[in-house]
Amino acid sequence: MSSDHAQSAEHATGTVPGRGAGTSYSTGGGPVPGGGAETSYSTGPVVASGGAETPFLELLARGASADAYEQPVLLARAEGQPAERIAALESAKLLALRVRSELEGRRRREAELSALFETAHDLAGLRDLDSVLQAIVQRARSLLGTDVAYLSLNDPKRGDTYMRVTEGSVAARFQQLRLGMGEGLGGLVAQTARPYVTDDYFKDDRFRHTASIDSGVRDEGLVAICGVPLMLGHTVIGVLFAADRRARVFEREQIALLGSFAALAAAAIDTANLLTETRSALADLERANEIIGDRSGVIERASDVHDRLAELVLRGGGVHDVAAAVSEVLDGTVEFTETAPTDALETSRAEGHAVRHQDDWIAAVAAGGELLGALVLHGHPGLDPVDQRTLERAAMVTSLLLLARRSAAEAEQRVRGELLDDLLNGRDRDPRLLRERAARLDADLDATHVVLAARLDSQAAGADEEAAARRRLWSAASHLAATRHGLAAARDGGTVLLLPLKPGDSATAVARRTAHHLGSAVHEPVTVGASAPVENLATRPETVAAAYEEGRRCLDALRLFGRRGDGAAAEDFGFVGLLLAGDRDITGFVDRTIGPVVDYDARRGTDLVRTLDAYFASGMSPARTKDDLHVHVNTVAQRLERVGRLLGEDWQSPERVLQIQLALRLHRLTG
Repeated sequence: MSSDHAQSAEHATGTVPGRGAGTSYSTGGGPVPGGGAETSYSTGPVVASGGAETPFLELLARGASADAYEQPVLLARAEGQPAERIAALESAKLLALRVRSELEGRRRREAELSALFETAHDLAGLRDLDSVLQAIVQRARSLLGTDVAYLSLNDPKRGDTYMRVTEGSVAARFQQLRLGMGEGLGGLVAQTARPYVTDDYFKDDRFRHTASIDSGVRDEGLVAICGVPLMLGHTVIGVLFAADRRARVFEREQIALLGSFAALAAAAIDTANLLTETRSALADLERANEIIGDRSGVIERASDVHDRLAELVLRGGGVHDVAAAVSEVLDGTVEFTETAPTDALETSRAEGHAVRHQDDWIAAVAAGGELLGALVLHGHPGLDPVDQRTLERAAMVTSLLLLARRSAAEAEQRVRGELLDDLLNGRDRDPRLLRERAARLDADLDATHVVLAARLDSQAAGADEEAAARRRLWSAASHLAATRHGLAAARDGGTVLLLPLKPGDSATAVARRTAHHLGSAVHEPVTVGASAPVENLATRPETVAAAYEEGRRCLDALRLFGRRGDGAAAEDFGFVGLLLAGDRDITGFVDRTIGPVVDYDARRGTDLVRTLDAYFASGMSPARTKDDLHVHVNTVAQRLERVGRLLGEDWQSPERVLQIQLALRLHRLTG
């Protein structure tokens, strides 16, 4: 008898754990001696008392502890029940424990999903960032069952990290820690952007210990610590920790759950930053309206401009609407332009006033030293100071509108890029969440898509000009993705796009249109390589990364062929793209070409690959093939028919035959 059984046998006539003092087990047909009115469960052979599964079903119904499931078996053994009865009880016990484990796992997962949903709900209605972060830390601590949970954020101004939220902490020095970058476990997480776990903090030499950090951890009494990064794009902005005051091993599922909470915390911080930027833009707009209304009580036309511009802003008007409104007030033609006489434009920006240029008046539209364009009043050489001030105020409102639109566009571009980055990195594997994120961006991950790799092909004069060109490419790609219901992100010195493929369209056509569109937008040649169509991205996000690599290989092949500024897909190159690309994905080529045949042989134990080798070696003659394989010619025909069903009816066309023979040769060489 095992030690567990021996321990359980000592309590064979006692109460069942989790049942309370009013319930006991008996292996006989009557009540337990001395049990009084206690309820008994029989494991004896009497059929009327129920089958072997009866006591375990009751334990499941009560939610009893795992130890309680040993009691019916131990009691049956103690009473000398038949071996068949004991075996049946053992089998029922194992099945019941499996059911109990499954139920507990589902309850735990339900609790985790519920907490994540509640956190996401808090984030959707974000008003107070501290409250949302506090709720995230509390829920992480509760679900992981740790003594302490805390969140630290990086301080770019001071160049260190500070404690933002703690839960379960009792040491004041620990709560006030400020850590230098790269110090402690948090520094290791921030440097690598990966989760790290230590079973014993003070014995772990993977990270740099400092006196201040170790003192704070020692005051708190922490031993086991798990930390996961808070990411905004590719940047670590902080770390979320869960810690215990005793040795503990954090399971993979617990680390993943903490990572989910970290992602929500990062999203909350990002949302709060966006809200701050929006409030700042609105505050600037309000200040502009105040400026416009300074003299509204004195000058009627200035008041009219104020009312009109305010109405335009509230209903979402654009810069051209502002120009039209000012045209009516000033009784002239006002237009917004990005190009104006350089001298007059620079003077207007430097002085902050509208300046006269021949018969026109020019007011620079600028913000933070950046020149965004100009409002030009045509054919009005004589302009009184009030009208001049009106034109200047309109230019200020125009700059605020442009900044607000740019902020909103950049926020949407960043969100689109983050979703595509998650698909490329395989971070978010929940199909429902992926679909919801895509739907908010008017994208459909269930549609067929093409992954495109785009890169500029002009040589910039310097690093600044090259960076500016890349920003223009990313901006143009983001705008294209937004209008085509797709996604875009900056990657590997270029841009990656995920665009839906319309019925009847092809990956090649999409690549060429994209190259032409982006090249026209940035006024430089842009080369675009496309993957084959991909589907089911919500349920198979890993296909996005593979498709992107395929698009990059097509891009490299185009550049090697001298087709810069053009677009093409993998289908345009076949195995030539494999030979010319810098990253020769031999395994991928073999899988795409003869993968179904190789997999079929592996599953069924057949010799289709060997048959293909012999078939091509014999000059595609079934008669000579059967001699080489020592089989009947009908067997060869049947095998070739199976190959046709696996590879497609055109597998014996000259182009396919060449690719298949190359794939067979590479398959042999790679073992």
